Amino acid sequence: MRSPPAYLSSLTEFQRSVLLKAAEIPAGEVRPYGWIAKEIGKPGAVRAVGSALARNPVPVIIPCHRVVRSDGTLGRYSLGEDSNKEVLLEAEGLPL
Repeated sequence: MRSPPAYLSSLTEFQRSVLLKAAEIPAGEVRPYGWIAKEIGKPGAVRAVGSALARNPVPVIIPCHRVVRSDGTLGRYSLGEDSNKEVLLEAEGLPL
C-alpha cells in the first residue's frame, strides 16, 4: 500500500478512505454521505463519514463540498458558513 499524501498522514485509515472517495466526485456533481459510506464498505457509517469530512485538512483540494445529505440539501461545511458550500458548487456549474 502506498503512503498517503502528507496532508492526510495525520488522519486515521477510515478518515483517509472517506476523503479519497470524496476526491473522486467530479466537479459539478454531488453525492450523499451514504454513497461514500457504501463505497468504502461501511454502509452504516454515514455519521462517521460526516465527521471525517469535517476533519478534511484541505477542503478545496479534496472537495468535501460535493457531499450532501440524502434528501439533497447541502448540509454543513467545514469552511464555516454553509453558504460557502453553495458558492463553490455554483462556481462548478451546479444549479442550486
